[in-house]
Amino acid sequence: MNWENKEIDESVQGTATMIEGETDGLKKLYLESYGCQMNFSDSEIVASILTKSGFSTTRNPLDADVILLNTCSIRENAEQRVRNKLSQFNTIKKNNPALVIGILGCMAERLKTELLEQEKLVDLVAGPDAYRDLPNLIDTADSGQKAVNVLLSREETYADISPVRLGKNGVNAFISIMRGCDNMCSFCVVPFTRGRERSRDPESILNEAKELFEKGFREVTLLGQNVDSYRWNITKKNEVIEPSKPTVSFAQLLEKIALVNPLLRVRFSTSHPKDMTDDVLHVIAKYHNICKYIHLPVQSGNTDVLARMNRGYSREWYLERIKAIRTILPEASISSDIITGFCGETEEEHQDTVSLMKICNFDYSYMFSYSERPKTLAERKFKDDVPEDVKKRRLNEVQTLQHDLAFKNNSAAIGKTFEVLVEGISKRSSDEVYGRNSQNLTVIFPKENFKPGDYAMVKITESTSATVRGIAVNNN
Repeated sequence: MNWENKEIDESVQGTATMIEGETDGLKKLYLESYGCQMNFSDSEIVASILTKSGFSTTRNPLDADVILLNTCSIRENAEQRVRNKLSQFNTIKKNNPALVIGILGCMAERLKTELLEQEKLVDLVAGPDAYRDLPNLIDTADSGQKAVNVLLSREETYADISPVRLGKNGVNAFISIMRGCDNMCSFCVVPFTRGRERSRDPESILNEAKELFEKGFREVTLLGQNVDSYRWNITKKNEVIEPSKPTVSFAQLLEKIALVNPLLRVRFSTSHPKDMTDDVLHVIAKYHNICKYIHLPVQSGNTDVLARMNRGYSREWYLERIKAIRTILPEASISSDIITGFCGETEEEHQDTVSLMKICNFDYSYMFSYSERPKTLAERKFKDDVPEDVKKRRLNEVQTLQHDLAFKNNSAAIGKTFEVLVEGISKRSSDEVYGRNSQNLTVIFPKENFKPGDYAMVKITESTSATVRGIAVNNN
């Protein structure tokens, strides 16, 4: 996933997206999604549930009977964007008092009282495990009552729900393989907003992948807060849930999905450095259709900062994992997450992050300055003591470095030939198409007779820090 890439459909960029379904219903639903890929995947589940209750979706909020915002709490600016949107939608509500406005997802539990009672910006609040209850919640809100369900579950995985596919290209699809998170990173709200980790039945995942391929999709991304800790049929205490069924690890699940069809590409997100094992890397190496791309968030290059972040690994451990990837998957690209200005971060500790980036030679990084989040361990235990101007200066430094690394890596692709899965028509020219190679690099090339879902061998001729261009070769 490349947030800077203007050629990629905005629905997979992690930005706010307005989505449109496929059915005609009596009531109209306007659904807007913010944040990560998991949120977009959840929106597809929401659309499926409400479609079965007689809703169809609209891209025009003025036409809607119900407006739902699937929210993100990872950073403060994401929450502020949602508040601004809610204010806009309440202006619409003044002319349409029957309009129901609700929030879903990560902001739901944390801000339910403020948004419902104090600011009166919403009529409905539903947490990530309460989407099955949405029809009832909407009915409650229709009757003039405040509707709330933010209960977290230890079992809910929505495994039996076939999501309404909301991406525009019909080529890429998300499959959620697990929900929640048991890692208690000190800066992160996810364990509090999404609950405890639980894995989904592998057979339901496999069936979903097969169904997607039969419908013409050619790439699936397996989603989880920490996919490497996926394990089905066994508890954290190593207790077997169903003795008649085998246990399944993430490496085994990855292999099962790869075997659906060699023309179905498989990606996954996100890995955790403390849990990524060599068996996963060997499975990736074994199958051509498992993409040679790994997103491995480091957050900081300094061991002491990592300890304050409660990440569960050291600088040395992370570099050993990078070495394993480079050894087992020498052609793989690697991306990361980086936070600048975490509590107590010194200039020397920041420079450790800079040096680690140079050693790892990341192809891409998602980089942010630290934003204190309520209820986290960092809020309770540490002082947010790095001045904002220092945070921003350090962020600018890593962004500049990453830009240089990406430009160098993309330039190294010139003259090489890659297999590219065509995803759509370029936004800048109807005579060109775009797609990604196995390493997640976006490639733009002349359209010729290619259409979304086709594979093309493309020789790279020029590059920027975000994309490369090429020409199709040897496609007879």
